[in-house]
Amino acid sequence: MKDATTDCAEGARKGASLHRTDPGTRRRNAAERRFRLYGAAAIGMGLLFLCVLAVSIVRSGAPAFSHAVVEVEFTLTEAQFDEAESQLLKTAVYARYFNQALARQLDEAGLDVDFDEASVQRIIGKTGAPIRRHFRADPDRVGQPVTLELPVSSRVDGYIKGRVTRENLLDSRFLTQADLDLVDAMRDRGLIETQFNWGFLTGMDSGVDNPGGAGIGASVVGSFFMMLVVLLLSLPIGVAASIYLEEFAPSNWFTDMIEVNISNLAAVPSIVFGILGLAVFIQFMHLPQSAPIVGGLVLTLMTLPTIIISTRAALKAVPPSIRQAALGVGASKMQSVFHHVLPLAMPGILTGTIIGLAQALGETAPLLLIGMVGFVARQYPDGLVAGFTDPNSAMPAQINTWAARADPAFYEKAWGGIIVLLVFLLAMNIVAIILRRRFERRW
Repeated sequence: MKDATTDCAEGARKGASLHRTDPGTRRRNAAERRFRLYGAAAIGMGLLFLCVLAVSIVRSGAPAFSHAVVEVEFTLTEAQFDEAESQLLKTAVYARYFNQALARQLDEAGLDVDFDEASVQRIIGKTGAPIRRHFRADPDRVGQPVTLELPVSSRVDGYIKGRVTRENLLDSRFLTQADLDLVDAMRDRGLIETQFNWGFLTGMDSGVDNPGGAGIGASVVGSFFMMLVVLLLSLPIGVAASIYLEEFAPSNWFTDMIEVNISNLAAVPSIVFGILGLAVFIQFMHLPQSAPIVGGLVLTLMTLPTIIISTRAALKAVPPSIRQAALGVGASKMQSVFHHVLPLAMPGILTGTIIGLAQALGETAPLLLIGMVGFVARQYPDGLVAGFTDPNSAMPAQINTWAARADPAFYEKAWGGIIVLLVFLLAMNIVAIILRRRFERRW
């Protein structure tokens, strides 16, 4: 058996030196450098793809947060108001008064253009109904000069944003080249301006012929009530099941079968949970269709495996010495778990729960199966109970509905909805990171 002295003597006879790198060491160092290079290249490629995706989403969705409006100074006299309200077609009378005010403002701006009621309707839409609602909501405005801001039609809005061009526009009943001439003249005089579209954040879904009036506000409320149901059900059930399986359950075939099934449920496609929710909660239990409470129950079933697995991992990460020390000073098994182990595992539990909720927030397939499609969100709920039981939609389902419609303006709204959804997801992940850093314990 050779000792170190013998090895050094043999190395010296062979001409080896500690200051000289042998071929084997050089090969190992080269392999390590290549591995580091491969890792850095993989991270760089991932960051590149992420930047391309982020830029594409922002560039495609940013136009949804702005819209063009026509600003017209309008004064409705008492006589005009009484005359309009006395007619059978009230909105037509209000539209005529608006056209007269628009013609006067164009003349004052030095625009000598001819337009009729049809061209105004193609550019702005039907103006009579919103004007009537404006003055009926506050009768004191009658006789007072007001500035009406009316959104332009979706095609004119697309022309201002560059989505519609003169080259690909054919004269039709929706828009003509002469209308674009009038739009350009009004933009030059400052009668058409681009503003932030608050209606997109606070509005509701609209019909297929009114993409400009579509908003995601009601769907945001539906997602809020739905995620509230998921949080109130999945967190206590998932944590309780994890504590029992990890700390109290006996080691036998029944417990092993439960653990295997939980792991398998975490890999089940979400559409399967949608079919289960449709069969159990709607067809068997007769819960209200398209209601956030049903969507919350379905997503709770889908989120529970994720929360259970992450909670068990957090409990298992607590050193056994914590349990042994608690038991050594006379604490019971339950006291050692709830007073010592569970508080130390809370950062991991909260992180896993928030990540599971973020995953559930972006699910679409199970919500479509239970009827939470975009066009059911036509109004805000009247109260807290109605928020859970009234038909509503969710952000992923609303985005899917807009993306399936033919009008390019709805496609633009879908990209904007993706931005809103990503903001919620990023906020939830940031909260998870803050909680983990705040309550993290190192040992």
